[in-house]
Amino acid sequence: MLETVWFCIWGFTWAVYFMLDGFDLGIGSMQPILAKNNRDRRDLYLSMGPFWDANEVWLVAAGGITFAAFPSFYASMFSALYSPLMLILFALILRAASIEFGEDASSPAWKSIWQWCLALSSFLPAFLFGVIFANIFLGMPIDASGIYNGPVTKLLNSYTVAGGTLFVLIFALHGCLWITVKVQGPLQARAGRWAVLIWHATLVMAVVFLSLSAAKTDLFGIYMRHWAFWFIPLIFVVAMSMTRLWIGQAHWLKAWWASCISILSLVTFGLAGLYPFLLKSSLDKTFSLTIHNAASSPMTLKIMLAVVLVFVPIIIIYQGWVYLFFGGKTDEDTYPKH
Repeated sequence: MLETVWFCIWGFTWAVYFMLDGFDLGIGSMQPILAKNNRDRRDLYLSMGPFWDANEVWLVAAGGITFAAFPSFYASMFSALYSPLMLILFALILRAASIEFGEDASSPAWKSIWQWCLALSSFLPAFLFGVIFANIFLGMPIDASGIYNGPVTKLLNSYTVAGGTLFVLIFALHGCLWITVKVQGPLQARAGRWAVLIWHATLVMAVVFLSLSAAKTDLFGIYMRHWAFWFIPLIFVVAMSMTRLWIGQAHWLKAWWASCISILSLVTFGLAGLYPFLLKSSLDKTFSLTIHNAASSPMTLKIMLAVVLVFVPIIIIYQGWVYLFFGGKTDEDTYPKH
């Protein structure tokens, strides 16, 4: 029972991270396309300025929970996925520098350099997170010791590239919608037009990814055994439909919330299909890591559960306050230049 509770907590932290930091990554990826002048760039920086570092708290929480609750999975994951995980780490460091220095850069050359650094350092994590989770869904050549046996290039194939592309697109859509909520004028209109285009591309890629999931993985197994679980992909379909409807009506905040739900339901779909596995072995099913054979001791799980029940609500309350306090449009009065 404790293992299942911790699997749900682990999945919850990842889903919330993708929902929140997803719009930051999307804004960064889309910045070279959306920003036509210095004012546009400044508005983009300000639209995510009060939020991006707090959003990454959920990434730290997800990593910490993985280590504390499922240490064997944590070790095997870093063995198998060391290269993409380190690339994500370096990209996030570069992204932080790009946001801080890009806003204050004085020369056009440096502004352009930091602009492209932000785009690259936002695109890479989005794509690689999709690749990583697609590999987890697909299964990897893990031996009895939890060691990855295969070339790094094996991590990239049609299915994992589709997963990475879907993450890039859904985050770009999420980011464009956040911009429409936070800004006004030509930049808002431009972001809205791009949101329509990206919505169609996201829908196509979602169909491709789900079709490949049905052909190459066992994600749909739990849905075939328990029909009640079909409400999860149904929520994704409804959320995507409402996103498009509210974009057309220029109800930007509603569209952004619908996008949030689509991301949450997409992540939940994958994790529900994965349960009770954490990392499937393509060499031998008995080598696979599950929530049972990869979990910490019951005492550790109980202690950590008490910690989580105290601190996670505090984080949620704090972030809720931040979003309420900085929830208005980006302007000189709300965000004075420092």
